[in-house]
Amino acid sequence: MAGISTKTVHDIFQNMEYGSSSTSFTTAQFWLEKHSRTLGFFADGKFYCPADRQMYNVTDSKAEVICSIVCAKDQDVASVASSASAGFKTWSELSCSQRAKVLRQSAGVLQRHSQCVSELCELSQSPTSPAALIRLAQYYTSWAQLRDTLMPTWTPRGIVAVVVSDDCSVYSLLLKVLPALAMGNAVIVVPGRSTSLPALLLAQLFMEAGIPAGVLNVVTGSKASLGVKVAQNPHVNYLTYSGSKETGEDLAKAAAGCGLPMTFSFSTSSVCPFIIFESADLDSAVDGAIEMGFRKKKDCQWVLYVQESVCDSVVARLRLRMAAMKCVPSNADRNLIDTAVQGAQQQGAKLIQSCPPPPAGGLYPPTVLCGLAPSSDTVISPSPGPVLPLITFRSSTEGVTIGNHSVHGQAASIWTEDLTLALESAKSLSVGSVWVNCHSVMDPALPLCGRKESGNCTDGGKEGLYQFLRPSLSPTLPRSTPVSINYDEFGSAASKFLIPEGFDPSSVPRFYSQLVGGQLRKADSGCTRSVLGPEGTVLAHCPDGGRKDVRNAVEAAIKVQPGWMKKSPATRSQSLYSLADLLEKKRLEIAASIQTQTGISLEEADKEVELSISRLSDWAARCDKEGGGIPFLPQSGSALSTPEALGVVGVVLPSSKPILSLVSLLGAAVAMGNAVVMVPSEKYPLPALAFIQVLQNSDLPGGLVSIITGDRDKLTHALANHSVIQSIWYWGSIQGCQFLQYSCACPLKRLWLHCECEENEEKGGRDWTSSNPSHQEELWRRAVVWKSVWIPTA
Repeated sequence: MAGISTKTVHDIFQNMEYGSSSTSFTTAQFWLEKHSRTLGFFADGKFYCPADRQMYNVTDSKAEVICSIVCAKDQDVASVASSASAGFKTWSELSCSQRAKVLRQSAGVLQRHSQCVSELCELSQSPTSPAALIRLAQYYTSWAQLRDTLMPTWTPRGIVAVVVSDDCSVYSLLLKVLPALAMGNAVIVVPGRSTSLPALLLAQLFMEAGIPAGVLNVVTGSKASLGVKVAQNPHVNYLTYSGSKETGEDLAKAAAGCGLPMTFSFSTSSVCPFIIFESADLDSAVDGAIEMGFRKKKDCQWVLYVQESVCDSVVARLRLRMAAMKCVPSNADRNLIDTAVQGAQQQGAKLIQSCPPPPAGGLYPPTVLCGLAPSSDTVISPSPGPVLPLITFRSSTEGVTIGNHSVHGQAASIWTEDLTLALESAKSLSVGSVWVNCHSVMDPALPLCGRKESGNCTDGGKEGLYQFLRPSLSPTLPRSTPVSINYDEFGSAASKFLIPEGFDPSSVPRFYSQLVGGQLRKADSGCTRSVLGPEGTVLAHCPDGGRKDVRNAVEAAIKVQPGWMKKSPATRSQSLYSLADLLEKKRLEIAASIQTQTGISLEEADKEVELSISRLSDWAARCDKEGGGIPFLPQSGSALSTPEALGVVGVVLPSSKPILSLVSLLGAAVAMGNAVVMVPSEKYPLPALAFIQVLQNSDLPGGLVSIITGDRDKLTHALANHSVIQSIWYWGSIQGCQFLQYSCACPLKRLWLHCECEENEEKGGRDWTSSNPSHQEELWRRAVVWKSVWIPTA
């Protein structure tokens, strides 16, 4: 019969060629045909496909065009944002149970159309398990129901922009969209090329499930600048990004200065360690390494670390498993793969390949590069495609140390039958997720929290919900238009507080010292600044700190912070209680410094000190009360979710309530195990300098807290450019906020930005005297990162 192939199953298996297409359409193909294989952006519950717009093509794995999609223009973005604003009003006015009901219906619709979703994801070269997407929808349905019960003092942000790069998965996209919807926000999705079609289909399905028009919108385009256009729209209140580091950095720098809070997850650019200890089940470990390292679409890049005592056994098993493997499709540029493999060979690497690579094309054999040094370029930045670097280590401690050597911190997979070693290694690895004797296991109940260059946001679990909420009484960052800033020269202008030449120092009543790395640094004639009183008279001199002081403070902090973090919460609690007692003894002196500096009454200053003592005691009490948990999972095994310290935190203090704000921020950071480098207000530094005496008499380790006075912009520049500092809490100018958003995209930092109104610095945008529980909750969550540990069972 015509059209029937005469090839046997054996022939097809040997050639690994695609079978002939069926004459009948799949459900995804029917959906595409229904839209004439031309799709516009989705807004206000409808598809819009203007005739005068540019189009871009979506292709399948054979490079055949399956659909054309509209490229939105500026006016389209404005129209979508207006629709989202109206949708948010409708959506936020619904009760939690009403929103939960709609999301539950969405999960049901997604389940009914799971075949269509799966086929469309496969066509778009972004395969995703429909069961995982359904689990996501069901999980966040429950949180939508419980929001007001468990988070009564938190409110939705408003309109959330979710931007993903071309290589991001549909799961990662919905991991941001669904919690944003569950918390009562409206969402504008800016998908990548591989997620455009699934995002449009899901928006239509959710609309059919009952989500009000305008609540979920999808804006499509072929350029990365589309995300910037969405960020610059004044209706948008928050932006979150997932995908490659390069695209994310460009977005962060282009959107800096818009007054928009932004978070980033660079998961697809992360390099993760796969560590095999000598106590591992080697057969299972090798099977896991092959399955993880040679898959067609990897969520991140992996490096194989093997203990020397079992390296020969692992290599022998790799050769045996790979002997029968054929070339696999690779989305990466073939030239990049060839260049990386040749470079590794020149550095002494030995190849394990199942077969010689073809001369050209999109197929490449699975390849292991053995004998590389940890400093090799191939290890630091692994080649794309089915290439897996392998390096060895001697002891378990060395294995963890090398695993932490990377600038990334997305995830790690460790293989050992020793549970004690597994838990200790998981605790020591500076990554967000650790899989024990498994890899790439996901569930929305556990947080995904990138470290270092892998991200500055938390997705998943209850912890991931807070990025889409804000405390009801907390001010928002005001929207603004980016100003022209020379980022290299920011903070280099001469300070108006510097002492002029020829000034008589004997006319000043006191010279203050700053605290840098546990050491006092006195003011001298070379780098000194004046401290002015309310009437403009000179009250004192203090040091004019700079980049060298920040560097010294951070060097001291990284020496003591790991030890402080490892102390028991009860020990940290007692240290903070002691600090509160010492502040009580210095109460009159601190109150007098507040009165002298700010001009308020002594009674009001004393009340601020009293409240500061109480605030320190509150943080001392919370030290051993906050912890993680063991979430219930729908699969076999156990998992842990624990909060950990950030590391070194830079804090640029506000002018309002100079002591109360200082101890509130210091208490939150130190209680959770962090070290802090604090920059007091330029206008009111004396209370912070007087507090140094309290710190010196306390039992806090020297170098854990540094207080550096000087020009705010100059010190902000130094904090932003120091790679060790993991987070910056900033109270300052609009220009300072813009500079930090631009500069802290690389090296990536967690930012908490506040704009102090230049006309009225006293307000500072936050009521520090408030006892609202959401304020302490917000501070605590800003001071920690989350780690998830997966422990499977048979």
